[in-house]
Amino acid sequence: NMVLHPVIATALYSFGGMDLVIAVDLFSFLLAFIALAFFIRIPRVGIAEDPEQLSVLQSAKEGLRFLREKKLVFYLILFLAGVNLVASAFDSILPAYILPLANGGETVLGTVMSVAGLAMIAGSLIVTAVPTPKDRVRVILYTMLFSLTTDNFLMSLSRTPAMWCAAQVLGYVSVPIMSANLDVVIRTSIPVEMQGRVYACRNTLQFFTIPVGQFMGGLLVDRVCEPYMAAAGDGFAARCFGSGQGSGAAMMIFILGIAGGVISLAFMRILRGYSFKE
Repeated sequence: NMVLHPVIATALYSFGGMDLVIAVDLFSFLLAFIALAFFIRIPRVGIAEDPEQLSVLQSAKEGLRFLREKKLVFYLILFLAGVNLVASAFDSILPAYILPLANGGETVLGTVMSVAGLAMIAGSLIVTAVPTPKDRVRVILYTMLFSLTTDNFLMSLSRTPAMWCAAQVLGYVSVPIMSANLDVVIRTSIPVEMQGRVYACRNTLQFFTIPVGQFMGGLLVDRVCEPYMAAAGDGFAARCFGSGQGSGAAMMIFILGIAGGVISLAFMRILRGYSFKE
């Protein structure tokens, strides 16, 4: 990937600062550029209609029309938009939670984020080893329900780096499993001649929630959760999320776990009659 994942970028920044992040980002770009330019050969595929003859608006209209007809793909894209909203808010809040609580601050944060990256690598290896699932839609939904709840709940209710690392493993190991199954469903459901137009619409719908989640996470922690925890005293909230700086971030991470569970359960209901079997 030519753009560093926030998990990897945060881990690198914690250990080596912005210079290391930029160096690794440039190196990954160079590797991707060389591979695409000299080693990847894309076969020419005949299509029924030349997409260059369509305007941008016409292409977007065609992509949206296709998504309206393919309800399964459309609902999965909306589901991932919700997942990205929760996950991006979690990523933006995590440093505000760990740094005030951990001795060693940035080193602990880097370790926790590195564990998340290693968990994703492990998840990628699991995908290659396990047999093809009977129903990929159920795999997508259940892996995200597990990821969005276990990571957030365990992270927000624990106070030790070991438990934070365990939470990251549980939260991130299933992400490549979901992603692989989602790619199969979408690529198999979309004809080759429509993939460019549909993927443009898909990327807009699925990923626009990432900056929204990052903004929302920081705003709610600073304006709502931290002031609430500061005024909560020694009550039930303090017993759950601690006290002082970082307790509001813990509360927000727990709320995101609830939100992730609600989103997953809601789409399980919406997609109850849908399946994708090969």
